[in-house]
Amino acid sequence: MVISSLVDGVSRGAETVTDKVSETLFDPTIRLGVTGLSRAGKTVFITALVAGLMNRNRMVQLEAERDGRIQSAFLQPQPDDTVPRFDFETHLAALTGPNPHWPESTRAVSELRLSLLVQPSGFLSGLKGPRRVHLDIVDYPGEWLLDLALLDKTYAQWSSDALERIQQRPQAAEFLAVSAQSDGGLPHDEPRAQALAATFANYLQTARRDGYSDCTPGRFLLPGDLAGSPVLTFAPLAVGKAPRGSLAREMERRFEAYKTRVVKPFFRDHFARIDRQVVLVDALTAIHNGPPAVEDMRRGLSDILTAFRPGRNAFLTRLLRGKRVEKILFAATKADHLHHHQHRQMTDIIQALTNEAQSRAQFSGAETAALSIAALRATTEEMRTHNGADLPCVRGTLLDSGRQAAFYPGALPQDPQHLLAPARQGAQTWLDGEFQAMNFAPAALTLSPGEGPPHVRLDRAIEFLIGDRL
Repeated sequence: MVISSLVDGVSRGAETVTDKVSETLFDPTIRLGVTGLSRAGKTVFITALVAGLMNRNRMVQLEAERDGRIQSAFLQPQPDDTVPRFDFETHLAALTGPNPHWPESTRAVSELRLSLLVQPSGFLSGLKGPRRVHLDIVDYPGEWLLDLALLDKTYAQWSSDALERIQQRPQAAEFLAVSAQSDGGLPHDEPRAQALAATFANYLQTARRDGYSDCTPGRFLLPGDLAGSPVLTFAPLAVGKAPRGSLAREMERRFEAYKTRVVKPFFRDHFARIDRQVVLVDALTAIHNGPPAVEDMRRGLSDILTAFRPGRNAFLTRLLRGKRVEKILFAATKADHLHHHQHRQMTDIIQALTNEAQSRAQFSGAETAALSIAALRATTEEMRTHNGADLPCVRGTLLDSGRQAAFYPGALPQDPQHLLAPARQGAQTWLDGEFQAMNFAPAALTLSPGEGPPHVRLDRAIEFLIGDRL
């Protein structure tokens, strides 16, 4: 058995090296990870990205398209046979059909391969034929990415951090009450453990719904086939003396099993293979929810960057030691919910929110950027007069009622610190104004041949992420 395992390991290693040599020397492959915090629009982003690259008339900021070097783009079978395929066709039909609606959100890892036929650039471009560039898009929930920070924590550390973080959250009141009545030093009782885990999971669901970003462990939100298993039946406890067989000891064992059986396989099988990454952020909704949600988002984004292995993918590094994330884009979504007059302020806010995280990534050699985007534009812009002043508004179809409405969310500050400083200082409300968020339905579309869905800066996002490889 030992010899067989060793031989199998050597064979797998040889196959991996062969695959990497093929990718590096012949058909380049870009593995793009797409994630985001709660309701940031991952599914819409991937669908619009693929549709836009297959029908490129709106991709004016993509240099390879502007130069006429992209000859075609087509979908191919994905390379990972055990990963579900991203259901591009169904999601595109939902967005562009006669009754457009938002597709179902990300609930597990999925993948899609888009291949582009590109004419090389440069002095010898006329002597070379077009080459294929494969774009493997990996979609995964942002909550799973936040779980990677758990790998460096013990159960006692995680419990202490989690309990401290949720003390002031009203959504956690029921769990905190149940937890306060639970003595971790007492003998393990399974009904008590299940009640604690269920109450904690309910808190996480409510917190995510109300706009909080740091809602870990992420599989409590998307349990899938692990629902009801011991690996998802634990909760944070104030850990004191915990003898063998106690409730706290059992919670600790399950926490360690969660890291070993759930978090580490995700890192090994999916995350560690990514070399470009986009992190989508619904900053406008966080601002609407108030300073605590903004500070929670800032901390969550900072934690996300600790999970990456940023750096440049030199040839030998890729071949011998695996990939490192070399480009990271932080994208504030739903830019179409703001008039373009306020897009610069939104970009400045997402830049400030991710400043610490970007600095760490840049120090390691990765290239980072921040943008305000809308992968699918759902609104139009207009100016409306109110109390003698012109307000920059957007007009769209309201998601809840289906009626058309013009909307002005409020004026975002010129200086992002006017939002971030009160949030860090623990303010519960904004002192100088309120900011609103509205949910719009996708607009009905009539697309010409060769024309992808309308967007805001999606082409600039694609240029940053993969333009250098085209």
